[in-house]
Amino acid sequence: MVAKVLERPTLVLNRSWQPINVATVERALVMLWNESARVVDPSDFRLYDWADWSQLRPAEGELFIQAVSMRLRVPEVITLTGYDRLPSAAVTFSRRNVFKRDHYTCQYCGLQPGTEELSIDHVIPRSQGGTSTWENCVLACVACNKRKADRTPQQARMKLRRPPVRPTWKPLYAAHRIRIASWAKFVSEAYWNVELER
Repeated sequence: MVAKVLERPTLVLNRSWQPINVATVERALVMLWNESARVVDPSDFRLYDWADWSQLRPAEGELFIQAVSMRLRVPEVITLTGYDRLPSAAVTFSRRNVFKRDHYTCQYCGLQPGTEELSIDHVIPRSQGGTSTWENCVLACVACNKRKADRTPQQARMKLRRPPVRPTWKPLYAAHRIRIASWAKFVSEAYWNVELER
């Protein structure tokens, strides 16, 4: 149970209170202990250092970590004490992010067979000059990948469910299935989903 609580997400704000990251509760507490961050109380925006935070008692029904001599509240939001840059808007082209973008779904037949039965398919095959980019790679199940083989979707008479594009979401936020209600005071869905100007 403690391990699950330590892996919960904590919103990280920069010194200007702009959202820049999502960390685990475990990492947030280390940053608090090292004095590189302060906990933000979403109800009144008060800041707490380690000494103050460790003295607060969890409310009834609130998540906590049981230590030897105390119960430690779980921080939902922290702000860094010395970092004020904005995060990069680019989403890294990686296997993990292609799986997230395509929702673990074959882009030809729409099945979700599980990660072991999905692979990355080049829409325009490499043998025909296709490259490994966001705009040319999609998830395909084993059966569809075998059927398409070394052809384009048109040549194989297969239709893509949607054209592949570079995602505009922030993967660090999207990686966590848990959404914390108090985060809405600091960030809206638009912040994470709207492409930033270059």
